[in-house]
Amino acid sequence: MFPTRKIGTTDVSVSSVSMGCASLGNLYVEISDAEAGAVLEIAWDKGIRYFDTAPHYGRGRAEVRLGRFLKDKPRDAVTISTKVGRVLTPGTQHDRLDEYVNPLPNDVHYDYSAAGLEQSLAGSLERLGLDRVDIVYVHDIGVITHGNRNGAHLDTLMSSGLPYLEQLKRDGTIGAYGLGVNENEVCVEVMKTHPLDVILLAGRWTLLDRTAEVELVPLCRETCTSLVAGGVFNSGILATGARPGAHFNYAPASDEILSQVRALEAKCDALSVEMPTAALHFCLSRPQVASVLMGTGKASSLERNLDALEATLAPEAAGILFG
Repeated sequence: MFPTRKIGTTDVSVSSVSMGCASLGNLYVEISDAEAGAVLEIAWDKGIRYFDTAPHYGRGRAEVRLGRFLKDKPRDAVTISTKVGRVLTPGTQHDRLDEYVNPLPNDVHYDYSAAGLEQSLAGSLERLGLDRVDIVYVHDIGVITHGNRNGAHLDTLMSSGLPYLEQLKRDGTIGAYGLGVNENEVCVEVMKTHPLDVILLAGRWTLLDRTAEVELVPLCRETCTSLVAGGVFNSGILATGARPGAHFNYAPASDEILSQVRALEAKCDALSVEMPTAALHFCLSRPQVASVLMGTGKASSLERNLDALEATLAPEAAGILFG
């Protein structure tokens, strides 16, 4: 079993290693229900007890698959989070939508109001087959997703959506809430006026990208806000290395990024450390990080990453690579 860590000042605890379920929604490639179940079973057998999902992942497919898996598991033994901000309604079947293959036949619209968050959460609970989740993240608020429309969405969230989540927490309906995003700036902006329990931050505090350390991490430390580390390989390049076609932040890596990764690879090689192992241990060792998300739809990849986390990283090597 992995040790547990508390979320902020709440009573919610999560396993230090967790399962992110985006790939279970057929991210980039389609997997079968049996393959999804096998990945989840390995995660459970290895001691993962925190699972994160979202309506966005295959237009609800990942939530359905996770709910099916957890049906026979003791509810009090697991921590579950999902996300709000995207509302699903019955719609048209598509072979592919954005990065998801064969998503469920649902349409989607953004709504960060109290009513929208309530509708989003109700749909998630139905797909999961649960009466509650432990953590709710506001999904993809920020300019990366919304561009010049973000201001209006953020105003709605601050005036209506976040007070609604705070009320759910006071009522005991949920245990904690925060943001699930890929950018630092919106987190800092929200936290200036509204406290958060936790932020699921993808790709901004990694072995390669440490931009969160400038302003967000100190603010989280000051406010006792936990971080859940997602995107630990920065869309793959920290796992594959600086090879042709390697991806960084969901797009082909620039020459500058390739150069930075080659430098990291050279450091790792000199210390006889695999770069993916270093990337995983970096995130797990960061203060304020309550859990590190493993996001994969392949059983072999999950086992390889969990083995890497169980490997011992010499303090001297960590000091050189993480310093």
